[in-house]
This record gives sequence, structure tokens and C-alpha cells, in this order.
Amino acid sequence: MGSVPSTPRKGSEFSPETAEYLIGTFVGDESFPFSSEFWQKLLELPLNVQWPSERVEQACELLAKNNFHTRHLAKLLFHLACYLQESMSTSGVPPLVYEKAANAVYISSVFLKHLIESGMQLYLSFDGDEAGLKGVLGDQTIENLVMRNVMNFIASVEVSPDTFLLHLELLNFLIIAMSTQLLCGPSPGANDVNPFLDAAMAQDSSLVGLVVRKLLLNFIIRPKVPFNRATYPIFYDGSQSSVLQRVGSAAANIVLLPFSYLVSSSGEGSRNPIADSSLHVLLVLIHYHKCVVGEDYSAIENNKSPASDSLLKENPHFSDNPYCKALEHAIDCELDRVDVEGNAHNGQHIKLPFASLFDTLGTCLADETAVLLLYSLLQGNSAFLEYVLVRTDMDTLLMPILEALYNTPRRTANQIYMLLIILLILSQDASFNSSIHKLILTGVPWYKERLLHQTSLGSLTVIILIRTVQYNLSKLRDVYLHTTCLATLANMAPHVHRLSAYASQRLVSLFDMLSRKYNKLADRRDTKLHVAKENSIEGNNFVEDVSTELQIYTDFLRLVLEIINAILTYALPRNPEVVYAVMHRQEVFQPYKSHPRFHELLENIYTVLDFFNTRMDAQRVDGDWSVTEVLQVIIVNCRSWRGDGMKMFTQLRFMYEQESHPEEFFIPYVWQLVLSHCGFTFNAGAINLFPVDLHTEKLENGVVESPLENGDFDKPEYQLDP
Repeated sequence: MGSVPSTPRKGSEFSPETAEYLIGTFVGDESFPFSSEFWQKLLELPLNVQWPSERVEQACELLAKNNFHTRHLAKLLFHLACYLQESMSTSGVPPLVYEKAANAVYISSVFLKHLIESGMQLYLSFDGDEAGLKGVLGDQTIENLVMRNVMNFIASVEVSPDTFLLHLELLNFLIIAMSTQLLCGPSPGANDVNPFLDAAMAQDSSLVGLVVRKLLLNFIIRPKVPFNRATYPIFYDGSQSSVLQRVGSAAANIVLLPFSYLVSSSGEGSRNPIADSSLHVLLVLIHYHKCVVGEDYSAIENNKSPASDSLLKENPHFSDNPYCKALEHAIDCELDRVDVEGNAHNGQHIKLPFASLFDTLGTCLADETAVLLLYSLLQGNSAFLEYVLVRTDMDTLLMPILEALYNTPRRTANQIYMLLIILLILSQDASFNSSIHKLILTGVPWYKERLLHQTSLGSLTVIILIRTVQYNLSKLRDVYLHTTCLATLANMAPHVHRLSAYASQRLVSLFDMLSRKYNKLADRRDTKLHVAKENSIEGNNFVEDVSTELQIYTDFLRLVLEIINAILTYALPRNPEVVYAVMHRQEVFQPYKSHPRFHELLENIYTVLDFFNTRMDAQRVDGDWSVTEVLQVIIVNCRSWRGDGMKMFTQLRFMYEQESHPEEFFIPYVWQLVLSHCGFTFNAGAINLFPVDLHTEKLENGVVESPLENGDFDKPEYQLDP
């Protein structure tokens, strides 16, 4: 066994040659036992020593080659687990312990990431020479031990000047360790290999709850970075690249955040890496689905065929996700243990400050990851949904959502879907639909097309939803987006109160716009019927496609008529501006009076028109009517409106429901978000989880890398139940 260089005294210069020797020994072909002095010296290695990038690349390749024999990665992970255990002791922990743990987790992250994205086996078990370690591990695996201690540390140790760096590196380590998902296909399969994620799922429910709570508290509290450079020698001189910084940028593309990212000139945190990374880890954990072997799996495996593969895909079995369950059952820490109905809460339910979570989400919804967290909470946690619905300051959440939808061209399609689904979920509640019309906004500075002064939050919501439909019609042409917008408007319609003039005009204009699209499709279908008569297969297919699209727009037109009809049937006296808008553009409804799908709804609209037109005629004066005069007549006669002759239709109520296998959308979506927000990249050529643009570009350090585009995936799997 080769000699190990002596460690220099504290404060002395650490030789680059010594650093290279220690790292070189770690990746070399000679196996050092767990008890060797080598590990102590490796983990005392200062991080401010330079090492050439090409040597780092070689080091990663050497470890990949020799790890099968040396099992050095597993031994390093075991040391990491030990130092984390020591750092959680109740007595005073020396700073050196945190430093060694930070070194261990960082070196592990660099080389683990290289092995994962290279598709190499990790060899996390120990060889026969490490019988002592096997005795310590017992029945558990090294990945289970490491994940338990990592999560215990995150959950139990507060972020402080001494522990900040270690917390950050542990969160980054979790993302890297769980990145094996990127190598799997978009649909979880029984043969997927995710050792660290599976180990995370196997932890005790009590620890799972503590981890979910701490990750959310990190997101809420957003721990500030202490302004103390001496605590972080790797940040001390920005012009110097440390050994591990070079490892990160050259071999594993882990980019240590520069000091300017963490600290502003005033000494206050301008961004918060702990909060960001905590949210990334939480999203990966709660959306993980492990495909397990069902009863019929063995029989299918023994009779492999395309039909059997299809059967497995259509009928997968998934184990329960404890992190998802913990999030779904979280309760407000302000509530007593016994709720108003006298039901005792399960002691394992985690308690969160819902008020702080609500406020934090309101300030962070410009970030797509925060939007996904809000969706996950509203869709899965009924207690949080109920809390949100009783808040009187709903503009805290709605204004950033509406602003993001206003800026649709700058958003990904997936973000638009998430935002619209959030609005749909909220619109399922009648009290929400009523309350947003009572909240008056003094102004909407980001709305540029028109000055919106003293507009209700409900009117603004209607305006933005209609604007989103208009944009989708001209650009995206996505049926799901249309449907979700119109479903939300339909839920809101019976509860509309004093809808603004502009919102009312936009609603009637929406019918006009969709009717023009409908007429164009009808003309195209009729024009191409000659092709179909000649028995042309191509012509028949074209007519069939146009007919299908025509049917879709027929449904859209009927839905808009349902929305207008619901307002006029249930809320006419409170909405004179809607009556004015319908009267002002009544000609747009005329062509559809005899349409079999529309005539019943239009009978109601024309009942309203006849009522108010008659009263207008009775008060006709010389000259043209002004807008104010017409509106005044409408307001006066709204008081005498009794709804005589109106047919009552069942109120439409659309409910959001996830499909049975939403993981095919959410797992790729979560990882796309994580990779686009975290501080490192991943070898694009190794990613199977979602399509990647393999166009290469040269990074600043000269390493050619494949960038990840902020692309979109298939639509989120959901259905609308009217």
C-alpha cells in the first residue's frame, strides 16, 4: 500500500501536487480500506487549490474504471454518513467535522454524477475485505444509510454560519443522487434503477414527515447567507478556481455558485440557494413513482411480446409515495389538535404555517417551480385548499398568476397549463367565485392595452382568461387550453357580480371570434366535399379532420353561450354591463338562432334582448342614444327583471381530476424544471426521460456540452367532469 502524504499544518500552503496525489489515489487502482489514514487526509483537503481541468476529466474516467475493484465511492459515502452522524451529536460539534462532511459530500457528488450520467454501475456494496463495515451496516444498504443520515441532518440541524455550506451541498447531493431518473424512460418501469430514490422512499414515516416539513420551511423562511467569507474559503478569492470547482466545471459540470449569487453588495441575500434547492428536492421526491412487480408480472416476463409490453404499460403498479402522502396530509400549525368537528388529528401529520406558505407562494409564482408546488398543494392537500379559499386577500395568489398568463408568449406551454389548472381548481368553489368580484383593484400596472381602474379581481380574471383563449387561437391552437379556460369561466359565470364593461365586451367578442373560426371551418369542409365524392382517400381524410375540428369549435361556441346564458339567468340584475354588451353586439348571435346545438340557449338570450329592446323602444327619443343613456335604461329595468320566459338549464360545473397515471407528465416536467434552475447541467445525450435538443454549444471553459432547452412535454393528464 502506497504511502500517504502528511497533512500540512493549519494555515500552511497545501501543495497542488499533494492535492493531485490524494485525488489521484482516490481514483486509482489501489484499494484503501475504510480505516486507512488516507481518507482523513483526503477529506481535510482544502478546496482552494487549483487542479487542471483535463486532469479532472481523467480522474472521473479513472474512478469509473477502477471503482469496481476499489469500491472507493462506497467507502467515501460511508465516511460521509459517519461525519453526518457525528455532526448531529448533541454536544458542541467542531467546525472541522462540518468541513470534512462538506468535502465528503462534494467529492461524492462530483464523481457520483459522472458515473450516473455515463451510465456506469455504482458498485455501492463492499468487497470481502470490509467485513467490519458490513457489520455496521447490518441488513441495510450503503445508499439507505447515506440517505437516512443526509435527511436526518437536513431535518434536524438548523441552517447556521457553520452549517450553511453543508446544507447546500447535501441538497445538491440529493438532486445528483436522484438523477438516475433521467436515464429512465418517460413511463416508470419495473426495471428502472434508482437506488437512492428507492432508499429515500424506504425511510421511516416520521423522518419523511420531518424532511417534507423542513424542505418547505426552507422555502418559506429562505435562510439568509451569512456575510462571512472566512467561513467559506472556496469563495474567498473569486479569481481562483479550486480543485473541486475545476472538477465541477470540467468533469461533472457542477458549478459552485459564485459569491455574487449568494450575497448582494449590501450584504443581504439577493437569491436564496437553500430555498431553491429545497424546493427542487421536494418536487422530485413527491412526484416519484416506483413501478413494482404485480402478481402477473412474472408470467408476462416469461412470455415477452409486444402485447405483453403494452399490457405492462397500460396496467403498471406503483408503490405508495410517503413524501406525497406527507404533503397531502399536512395541516396548519395554527389549528388545534382537534378540529371543529371534534376529530383528533393523526399525530404523524406534519404541521406547517399555512399563512407564511401562502404569502411566500404569492411572492414566488414568477418561478415555475413555485407554480408546480402550488398546484401540488391545491390538488393534493384539501386542508391547504380550504385555507386558501377562506383567505380574503386572494389577490396575493391571483395577481401573479394572472400576470404570468398575461405574459403567455414568454411562458412555456406547461407553465400555462399549470396556471390554468390552478384557476380551474379554485373556480370549483362557489365562495371563491363570489369573493373575487368583491375585491376591487385600484389599478393593474402590467396590463398595457387598456387602463384598468377600479376593476374587480373577478373582472380581471375574466379578461385574462379570454385573452389567453385569443392568444391560443392565433398561436398555440391547443384544445386542452381552450377547454380549461372556458371551463373556468363556466364555473365562475353564475356568480359574476358587476362584471366590468371591458370584461363584458370581451366576453361577447369571444363568441364572435370563435364563430368566425367556426364559419371558416364550415366553408373549408364544404369546399372539400368534392374531393370526398371522388372517393379520394386523401380527400376523405381531410374532410374527416376538418369535421372533427368543426365539432370541437361547435362545442366551444356552445360553451360560450352557456357562460353568457348562466350570467343572464342567475345574475342579470347584478350585471347591467353584460346586458349592454349583448345588446350592442346582438347581430353576432343572429346566424345561429336555428342551429340545432345553439337554439335553446339563444332563445334565452333573445328573451333578454326582447325585454330590454322593448323598453328602449318605449323610451325612444329624437337623435341617437348615448352609451350612458342606454346603460341607464338597462340599470333601471334590471330592477324589474323577473326572468319570465327564461328556460332553466342545469348549471355547468367543471371539476379537475388527474388521470390515473399523471407521472408520465409530471416526472419529466419536474426534472426539466430542476435542470433548468439548479446550478449544474447533465449530459444531454444520456437523458431518456424526455426529448432533448442535442445541438451542441461550447461553454466558456472549452468543454463541449449539450444544452437543455426549456421545452415542453405532452399535455398534463387530466379530465374535466362537467
